[in-house]
Amino acid sequence: MPIYFYSTKGEYGCFSNFSRHGFELDGLWWMTSEHYFQAQKFVTTDWAWFEKICEVKNPKDAARMGRDRSHPLRSDWEQVKDSIMQQGVLQKFKTHADIREIILATGDELIVENAPGDYYWGCGKDGSGKNKLGEILMAVREIVRMGNW
Repeated sequence: MPIYFYSTKGEYGCFSNFSRHGFELDGLWWMTSEHYFQAQKFVTTDWAWFEKICEVKNPKDAARMGRDRSHPLRSDWEQVKDSIMQQGVLQKFKTHADIREIILATGDELIVENAPGDYYWGCGKDGSGKNKLGEILMAVREIVRMGNW
């Protein structure tokens, strides 16, 4: 049976990018994978904004700041966003043994971000979304299973 998640609550709350499972990556500490992902949009275009996203206290604010188009996105964002998401999600699971156990316990089940308003990262309201975050979580599960990090 598919495993659905959306918020940080419940058995699979750790799958959310808002879950408080920090990690070190690229020489910086990231409070959540949401912080990491949103900041990467500006790493080459607006270093001050990048740093502010890194330091903001909660992932909801990091997400809001990442959507602020008064700051220029890196030019290759559309080409690199999926791999950046996977890097952050993988590092989160590499860092925390407790959530590695949770993702491994899902076996080979389909993992779906049940985000009604997100047709790219989630499944969307009607289930027709791309579920890219779910796909990344399943890829991370396989990397963790194989010990390929």
